[in-house]
Amino acid sequence: MGTDEWRLNSVHLDKKNGFGLRSIRIEGYANKASLYPGETISFHVSAAPAASYSVDIYRTGYYGGKGGRHMRHFPPLEGKPQPTPAAGEHGVRECNWPESVRFTIPEDWSSGVYLAKLTRQNDGYQSYIIFVVKAREPADLLFQCSDLSWQSYNKWPGHDSLYDHVSKSGDRFNQYMYTGKEAKVSFDRPYALYAQLQRVETTVGSGEYLLTEFPLAYWLEKEGYHVAYGSNLDTDSDPSTLERCKVFLSVAHDEYWTSRALKHIREARDRGVSLAFLSGNALLHAVELQSSSIDGQADRVFSRDHYIIEESRDIMGATTYGPSNGDWVVNKAEHWIFEGTGLRDGDAIRGLVGWEYHGPPFADIAGLEVVALGEVSAFWSSGPGIFGAIVYPGPRGNWVFNASTIWWSQALSEPPGHTRAASSEVRTYGTNTKVQSITANFLQRCLKDSQIVFNP
Repeated sequence: MGTDEWRLNSVHLDKKNGFGLRSIRIEGYANKASLYPGETISFHVSAAPAASYSVDIYRTGYYGGKGGRHMRHFPPLEGKPQPTPAAGEHGVRECNWPESVRFTIPEDWSSGVYLAKLTRQNDGYQSYIIFVVKAREPADLLFQCSDLSWQSYNKWPGHDSLYDHVSKSGDRFNQYMYTGKEAKVSFDRPYALYAQLQRVETTVGSGEYLLTEFPLAYWLEKEGYHVAYGSNLDTDSDPSTLERCKVFLSVAHDEYWTSRALKHIREARDRGVSLAFLSGNALLHAVELQSSSIDGQADRVFSRDHYIIEESRDIMGATTYGPSNGDWVVNKAEHWIFEGTGLRDGDAIRGLVGWEYHGPPFADIAGLEVVALGEVSAFWSSGPGIFGAIVYPGPRGNWVFNASTIWWSQALSEPPGHTRAASSEVRTYGTNTKVQSITANFLQRCLKDSQIVFNP
């Protein structure tokens, strides 16, 4: 049964101490980004000033248009202020807050993206903790959350993202300026308000998921696709998730990967898994995963390692670029991906390209076709000024589609709580039936042609 009670109603952001805007009255983090049913997760919560608070867990999805389902309630707990950790090596902030809630994921919980809503009892202020439940059983589609990117841009407690670094002189670079290897970030901290284009206060604690990824999950479940969910970290450390799907989905702002994850996705393609890059600026940087300095837990800290543009082009079929915007212009209307859309060459879907994108040079892959091509207007970075979406056949009845824009999901649905991007640089224009049809055409073709057979 669906409910819209998963949405935050009242938030209080610290607007004095940084660009990240932390939810200082109530905030927390999970000790795991993703886990299977039967495994245990813990939440670590700070309440300032001290107050009792409740925890309600929701699975996000379609649910008759409500967007979520209530899964579990924890009665009020006593919350206390927790310290903001000092910046450690290379500026990393690792919280060592005590465990507030610990529980085992029930075996009957479906794979999905889950939000734990924290609510103070005295004043009603709220925020989220986000985590993913994986599936042990096969599913047609595997939705990879781009949580390495969420954490890279997370400025909690104020100026501490992968793009912030203190120089030897003590001067701090401006936001979005630093792109070297010296900065480190940790999953052992809350998510502050996302610090780029869509600054929606009632998403605090959810990373980029509600802003850029939830519209795809909502639409897929509305259309009845069998979807499992995972994390960027799973593509690296749990490649068995790739062995239990027919189509892998790279979603929205999927910028940061590991070299091992890149290897795993190439191997998946070569054994017959179809790939849909419904994303922009994807597979730009490889990161180096490290263990927590607090308890030694693996994959809790990371820093940039190197660019993977050349390696990723041979998988995505196109080259990744930074901020720009433009129309998504049809280039090969006779292609099967446009079947039933009525689109013709030169037809444009307004504002669909952005806020980062892919384009030429394209990979030299047999059968690769450029299905959309057009000019874009760069506003923060240089690039070719041309985006390009491609389709090419894999070696075992599978297909690869690169839609070449972060905003693809934005045109599929507008779930409860969703807010369109609207800034001086770029804006999105809501649901588009042509984009829905193109996506459905690709997924249905992949499932129809798939040679993957799951053992019963």
